[in-house]
Amino acid sequence: MFQHIRVEKSEFVGTIIIDRQDVRNALNKTTVDELQIAVRELEEDPKLRIIIITGAGEKAFVAGADIKELHERTMLEALVPGMQKVYREIEQSSKVTIAVINGHALGGGCELALACDLRVVANHAKIGLPELNLAIIPGAGGTQRLMRIVGKGRALEMILTGKIIDGQEAERIGLVTQSVESNDLKNVTKQLVESILSKGPLALKLAKMVVNQGQDVDLDTALMLEKLAQTVLFASEEKHEGTQAFLEKRRPNYHEV
Repeated sequence: MFQHIRVEKSEFVGTIIIDRQDVRNALNKTTVDELQIAVRELEEDPKLRIIIITGAGEKAFVAGADIKELHERTMLEALVPGMQKVYREIEQSSKVTIAVINGHALGGGCELALACDLRVVANHAKIGLPELNLAIIPGAGGTQRLMRIVGKGRALEMILTGKIIDGQEAERIGLVTQSVESNDLKNVTKQLVESILSKGPLALKLAKMVVNQGQDVDLDTALMLEKLAQTVLFASEEKHEGTQAFLEKRRPNYHEV
């Protein structure tokens, strides 16, 4: 079905692997279109709780946009939703999204990772937004998401200078969740997945929704969103199972609720 990506499903987890290793998994239009189709397919699968996005091989997560294709784009083409729309769909997914950054995540690749809820990175990986070197700016959400994640000052430093950082520095400034040795990346991701899957599925969805929707509104409105989400959970079988399992000192069976 796909030319440049692979989709795998395993129990509650769907994985999207961007596979253009000859160009370090750079994103051309076809790849972006395929990514959108895959995200929508996994989003519509009611069994899945987690979507993992990663790159094929060990050199790159996504090394950015396809520069040859970018060079030929016209002014009006910049107004086409494109990558920005796809990344917004990832950000607003009801599933927990994890970027497993196994190598270079530059430009559009960094922006793709920023659109995910969690980011696990190999220490050797290089991360940055070097678009200004091409006399353009990050155009798939990078100017906005990076600022919200690491703060305005660090975001401006990275964007204006095109600074590229490694995984350990990315963890230090809060850009990624965790930076690990390459050999540990798979195991750490597995542990993260297991931790998330041990939580109530509805609680996961509502927690993500409240954080995302409450981020840019006033505090009173955000607190009301939190209160309403909690009200829904208090009426759920999931909450009953979670508290009952705690009292009985056993693991909750959320998938059976």
